Amino acid sequence: MTITKNCLVTIDYHINDDEGNLLHEEEEPLNYLHGGYGHIFKAVEDALEGQKAGDTFRVILTSEQAFGKYDPELVITEDLNELPEGITVGMELDGFIDEDVTIYMVTEIEGDQVTLDGNHPLAGMDLVFEGTVLEVHEASEEEIHEILNHEHGCGCEH
Repeated sequence: MTITKNCLVTIDYHINDDEGNLLHEEEEPLNYLHGGYGHIFKAVEDALEGQKAGDTFRVILTSEQAFGKYDPELVITEDLNELPEGITVGMELDGFIDEDVTIYMVTEIEGDQVTLDGNHPLAGMDLVFEGTVLEVHEASEEEIHEILNHEHGCGCEH
């Protein structure tokens, strides 16, 4: 079976930078619902359309297609006493920008000042997303409903 809209797809993949350095590799294969639901990068989903189990893929993603351009305005400095006790470099903290939750990484603690970065760690990087299609099957209406219902987490009929 080939990958088309509303197929459940299982892939094994890894992500390299544009110089071939390994940046990310999952221990478990990725399962996603194919068809424009936003479960995987659009350029990767487009490349997987029509493939079948056993096929390999390689997609070069610009930073805009992946995690976006690096935004220096998402780097902020806060007073240490304004943040939770016991924070360390590398820790992630939730914050808000225009009512949207943003994850900030603690990148530096110097004296009583803490630098927080709201960019994704791979923001600003062109990436190579490659792997193998492991399994493809047509999703039942029940599976689609379950996946989309779980995604929204509200029990609604999306």
